[in-house]
Amino acid sequence: MRIGTHVSISGGIYNAPKNAARVGAEVFQIFTRSPLGGPPPEITNHVKKKFQEEMKIRGFDTFYIHAPYFINLASEKNNIFFGSVSIIRQELERGNLLGARAVITHIGSYRESGKEKGIEKVVSGIHKILDGYEGKTKLYLEISAGAGNEVVGGSFEELAEIIFHPKIKKYNLDICFDSCHAFASGYDLRTKKTVLEVLDNFDKVIGLDKIAVVHVNDSKGDIGKRLDRHDHIGKGKIGLEGFKVMLKQDELSKLDWILETPKHSPADDLKNIAILKKYQ
Repeated sequence: MRIGTHVSISGGIYNAPKNAARVGAEVFQIFTRSPLGGPPPEITNHVKKKFQEEMKIRGFDTFYIHAPYFINLASEKNNIFFGSVSIIRQELERGNLLGARAVITHIGSYRESGKEKGIEKVVSGIHKILDGYEGKTKLYLEISAGAGNEVVGGSFEELAEIIFHPKIKKYNLDICFDSCHAFASGYDLRTKKTVLEVLDNFDKVIGLDKIAVVHVNDSKGDIGKRLDRHDHIGKGKIGLEGFKVMLKQDELSKLDWILETPKHSPADDLKNIAILKKYQ
């Protein structure tokens, strides 16, 4: 297990490894562009070389990219749907240039079309993204907090319906398990008993081998409230006991764990990483 956090690329993407090392991260995640929109900064040969030099200096062998927040692969609006397809493909190509392990993306919302048609739209979008892609950087789908009951991927069953769909099963997609999102969607991660039940459920519906990375976040909202608000480890509604149990599970203990907890100062990441390492 490597424990890390999401870090800033302010001043240049090559600053990310330094920012991660500063808070004791063993792995990290970044946005390569503004998560709210706009053109991405160019990855020139100079930028690529400097980034890779910083990775080596700081002792990192890989990292993760998070796709922008506005992605919606279920949208009926062509500009949003095709824009999402284009941006995720760009992020995969950019990640491949820099050596990222994976691009992690939220899936979207089917409020315009209904669940069945929305999932078919997502499948179509993923096929368009990955058709002809030959890079090493993978695409991971993130479990959703299920806000508004119309967000795709808020249940294990929906995630399974997507990744095992006959049209895209060949791409062998994996899942990013976000503890806050799962809890917000109704999966109880507060005690040993309930954590084991949730993991057993995931194994039956999808397979625990399909969890490729963990977003480790406590939750400001209570279970099943569909509130995507992250909290510091042990300070939210999940609580420390749940994370202690998850850290000890064989299926999760071999993965990278990435914090997306609130950041008011570098000390916040230092504290959250220290808590997880204490019970690792």
